[in-house]
Amino acid sequence: MINDYKDSLLVIGSGAMACLFAARLAASGIQVTLLDSWAEGIEILKRQGVTLETSDGRKATYPVTATCDPQQCRGAMAALVLVKSWQTEGAARQLAACLSNDGVALTLQNGLGNREILAQVLGDDCVAQGVTTLGAYLSAPGVVRMAGEGTITLGDHLRIGLISSLLQKAGFEVEISSNTESLLWGKLVINAAVNPLTALLEIPNSALLERPHVRSLMAQAVQEAAAVAEAQGIRLPFSNLVETVENIVLKTAQNHSSMFQDIQRGAPTEIDAICGAVVQAGEKVGVETPLIRFLWQIIKAKVE
Repeated sequence: MINDYKDSLLVIGSGAMACLFAARLAASGIQVTLLDSWAEGIEILKRQGVTLETSDGRKATYPVTATCDPQQCRGAMAALVLVKSWQTEGAARQLAACLSNDGVALTLQNGLGNREILAQVLGDDCVAQGVTTLGAYLSAPGVVRMAGEGTITLGDHLRIGLISSLLQKAGFEVEISSNTESLLWGKLVINAAVNPLTALLEIPNSALLERPHVRSLMAQAVQEAAAVAEAQGIRLPFSNLVETVENIVLKTAQNHSSMFQDIQRGAPTEIDAICGAVVQAGEKVGVETPLIRFLWQIIKAKVE
């Protein structure tokens, strides 16, 4: 059971982003518990702690608590949801067993629909929305390599104060925004352009800018996704769309996107919650998205 509410955080997941957040939080003296159904990853975290590798090859390991049993996390006041979008329903069930009635779960996941799935189980008051452009990938279970700095933008929520203060204590750059829909679509535009191309071509983010034809495809995907947002009356959080995405790619140049990592591991991808969500939203407002539709279908064909 989690007792020290003011200096503890529950992380749902044990993949790259979960380990990145766990390592940086633990490094600042925050008590971190990771809850996940991935038994191998959890067992390694139990035995060895979480190891953070920096881009210059330095390593540091931090002790964390890790478990597959939500009953061991009862009373949690603050949780970060960092599982894949297809795992959100399972995460909601885990949180229902351990999150305090007056606690809050913050989703920083990719794609659309995660907050709604969590809220169906936990209630709107217990779920906050956020986005991040941080990059990371697992070198091995429990070992995460940073692959680019970024910001964390949190939706304005009555219960977000504790999580915000803990993230800032850990050295993360945190912002608060009242327009979470804009934030979500901003990240969706980025992911719809970056993730499927890097996954299909099996390239790091940097190669998106090094290959002219790939760079052109990325720009087209950005413009298609942005057109769907505009047709819904959603104002994106950046004005120069293609330049913004290219700058983010530069900041995460050495990163292997999460979708690329999923395909390498033979794991399910988040393509439905990213490109599929854009296509379906486009259909509702009469906006064609031919490239994003193709990327959606070809990724699904690749992993069948």
